[in-house]
Amino acid sequence: MSASDHLIPVVVSNVVEVNPIIKRFEFKHVNGDELPAFSGGAHIVVEMLDDGTKRKNPYSLMSSPFERDQYAISVRRDDTGRGGSKFMHEQVRPGMQMKISAPVNLFALDLRARKHLMIAGGIGITPFIAQMAQADKLGVPFELHYAARSVSQAAYMDSLADRFGDNVSCYCDDQGESVDLETLLSNQPLGTHVYVCGPKGMIERVVETATSLGWPAAHVHFEHFLAPPVGEPFDVHLAKAGIDITVGAEQSLLEAVEASGTPINCMCRGGACGQCETVVVACDGEIMHNDHWLDEEQRAAKQRIMPCVSRFRGKRLELDL
Repeated sequence: MSASDHLIPVVVSNVVEVNPIIKRFEFKHVNGDELPAFSGGAHIVVEMLDDGTKRKNPYSLMSSPFERDQYAISVRRDDTGRGGSKFMHEQVRPGMQMKISAPVNLFALDLRARKHLMIAGGIGITPFIAQMAQADKLGVPFELHYAARSVSQAAYMDSLADRFGDNVSCYCDDQGESVDLETLLSNQPLGTHVYVCGPKGMIERVVETATSLGWPAAHVHFEHFLAPPVGEPFDVHLAKAGIDITVGAEQSLLEAVEASGTPINCMCRGGACGQCETVVVACDGEIMHNDHWLDEEQRAAKQRIMPCVSRFRGKRLELDL
């Protein structure tokens, strides 16, 4: 069952332009009810009805876990993507009714940690805003290291520094600043857990550096949702359903399966959680794997696919759905 099967009706209570490429969207339940509880690092899936196309995109919750009268997310505009962020930026207005999923957390704070070390890049700051509110409320030591391309693109940098003081360190590329990962990760007390969210390269550098310094794998946490890429349309046969479907150029395979009414498990919709992993019955062509779940051997075997972010090019693709 999909985490977004049971959707919550909400109204857009506020839209704030944070900077030229990021907007914050706030939602309240249409009936004024409290929204479901969540913890720092959780995300919701926002359903968008875009001129006949239904999109479902995951966004990290940045509102406080201790305030359930509304949720808040931030969306970075991407004009080269499938259109979800453009829809949010161009069409979503206060008073508009939408639907969202209940929160799911794949990036929670490990409450056994003696300290939380948070490393954010760009829009990857959003889950940490809720995590810092949680850690601060619980009195758990934490520190944030936040990198952005420029001061103008550093969303929430000033407000976070004002709120959490010396617990926040900021770095901007246009100021010649960068995080010294080796020094940072070499000087943490025992029991520290590190969390990283941001561009793929940043995540890989943090994980590789922590591993080389002997950090236990269980103490290294990362989140990276991939937006499904655009591409050429392709056809897929669903073996159990006995139907053929066409995946549009700006549609994910997962969305096409859902649109056909065929049941499929999913959770993150970004290639990270593994819930939508599907058996490939037949493949005459190339599967363009874009996930963080399958290893290289599994990809080469062409026996599994992650429909949320992967595409296909070739003569025939048949799935066990």
